[in-house]
Amino acid sequence: MTELQMPKFQSEKEEAEWWDANPNFALQVLERAKGEGTLGHGTVSRRAAALDAAKQASIALDPVDIAMAARQSERKGLDRQTYLKALLHEALLREEESQDQSSAA
Repeated sequence: MTELQMPKFQSEKEEAEWWDANPNFALQVLERAKGEGTLGHGTVSRRAAALDAAKQASIALDPVDIAMAARQSERKGLDRQTYLKALLHEALLREEESQDQSSAA
């Protein structure tokens, strides 16, 4: 099987026509990556891993702050972690709005 090369396109129409004429190109690229053992190690995989890492960020909190959060979340009938995430989100939004107002002035 001869290996196709993706050309530079002058327009979206030209690119669409090329993809219509070469429907097996993506499959060929994936099969080559699988054979080389590089499948799953590309940009999409790296970005997904970075996003997962960002979702799992952890921070150390002062024990006094943790105790206050525990009392407040209990009074509100919420899980402490859920309550802390909500507080952080609200504070970030307030700060963002404050910055937006400062730069608009």
